[in-house]
Amino acid sequence: MSIAGVTRELLVRHLDLWVPGAVHSPHGATFLQASATDLDGDVAEAAVRACAEFGDRLKRRRLTLLFVAPEVGDLQRRLDAVQRELRTPPELSLHVMAGSAAVMLKALGAHSGPLLSMIDGIDPAVVATGKPAEALTVDVPRERMRVFDLTAAVTLVEGDAERTIGFGTRSAKSLEAFKNEMWALDEYAGVRYRDPNDPEGHLMDITLEPNPGALRRELLAHLRDGERTVTELKRYALTETVYRAADAVKVITALLQSGAVTRHPRDGRLGGDVTVRIA
Repeated sequence: MSIAGVTRELLVRHLDLWVPGAVHSPHGATFLQASATDLDGDVAEAAVRACAEFGDRLKRRRLTLLFVAPEVGDLQRRLDAVQRELRTPPELSLHVMAGSAAVMLKALGAHSGPLLSMIDGIDPAVVATGKPAEALTVDVPRERMRVFDLTAAVTLVEGDAERTIGFGTRSAKSLEAFKNEMWALDEYAGVRYRDPNDPEGHLMDITLEPNPGALRRELLAHLRDGERTVTELKRYALTETVYRAADAVKVITALLQSGAVTRHPRDGRLGGDVTVRIA
């Protein structure tokens, strides 16, 4: 499967996590796919199919799917056909619009409820004001993602091609869930991950137990700035690397065993308040 296929699968898996909780909002929930150029029709269709899986949960609840780009071509016809095929309930409304994502979101009042976005070439600030808001981004610089409290990014690499997928949220639980799904993807032939913050840029296979080498290097570099608690190192792994908090605990344990770092207190459980420093 290609980079596009992995991107699509990441979105579908996160929709599976997001929709069941989001639709309980009294203001309804909105999924937005927006691009500054052309919308990926395969992603749009996959999103409709993923959301339609929860049609039985939409009684007296509202889920809006919004697709926005400067030109939308025949996407409305294509998605209408999917809706007819799946017999989606009226509570699942679909809008394909040419124009500005900011204008369309305001017109629909989408910021008043949960908003999940998949954006390409769109300023993340446009979609960061939902209550709550989350976003998957395509090739958006990390500093522009800081409108969200918690962010992460992973670079997908296939031969000479690459694409960086970012994720922004205000929920540590949601970020951890996204990371879990990211590593739970089936291994795709030819597609590998790279941590954008890894100075050596090593490529990693997609697996439930990722190679810890990059995280080891990044945690050691972080510790050179001073000692950190286990809680701080877990948060650093979660928000600044492609890894999960649990991966950080495994690496810290290995570093202690190798003598590369020391801990205080020296004995006892490796709890969150234990401090770690370079040996």
